[in-house]
Amino acid sequence: MHLAKIRAFIFDMDGVLIDSENLYKVIEQSLFARVGVVIDQDEHISYQGSSNPVMWGKIREKHHLHTPLDELVRITEETVISYFSSLPEITPMPGVVKLLDDLKKRKIKMALASSSTIEVINIILDKTEIASYFDTVVDCTEAGAGKPDPAIFLLAQKKLGVPKENCVIVEDSANGIQAATASGMFCIAFNGPGSEHQDQSAANWRISHFSEITEMLGTKQ
Repeated sequence: MHLAKIRAFIFDMDGVLIDSENLYKVIEQSLFARVGVVIDQDEHISYQGSSNPVMWGKIREKHHLHTPLDELVRITEETVISYFSSLPEITPMPGVVKLLDDLKKRKIKMALASSSTIEVINIILDKTEIASYFDTVVDCTEAGAGKPDPAIFLLAQKKLGVPKENCVIVEDSANGIQAATASGMFCIAFNGPGSEHQDQSAANWRISHFSEITEMLGTKQ
């Protein structure tokens, strides 16, 4: 994408704005044990970036789990909300605040599009103190579908009011990248903590630190 065309950034949250993917793995493994299913590492990695309904729907089908889907989702949400609410603060991923500052100064619009629910998103935005950067926030419930469906990114783009060819999506998981590329927008894969085992080959560009985007934008006048 030509730098002059960039008018909006759409960010995933977990594994992009905050280092949380490994925390989710621990929380989810405890929930898997609680309902009596054994999920190995490879299978668990395949769910990374998916919404809770998508993840549990696949687990119920594959492992013939009889617990109702809505109950599994409810238990997961309650556990995640309790955990993140208990943290005194949450530190953004290194380089995130500088990048958000850069984008804001350049009057580039920003959206957050996460597979988490709005309750979890709001807790994390409050504790990271980065809520003011975002023009809009979209969760999987509002979008009506979880990643790898592109609906969440398409809704964020629509709410920003910026054409797809002028939007950049930043993701880390294979499911998120699949959703981003299916949306028709330019996708940057963030190869950060927790994404070590994710296939990011479908992204348009791959970075290991947000300073790479900041440096790229430094050439744009």
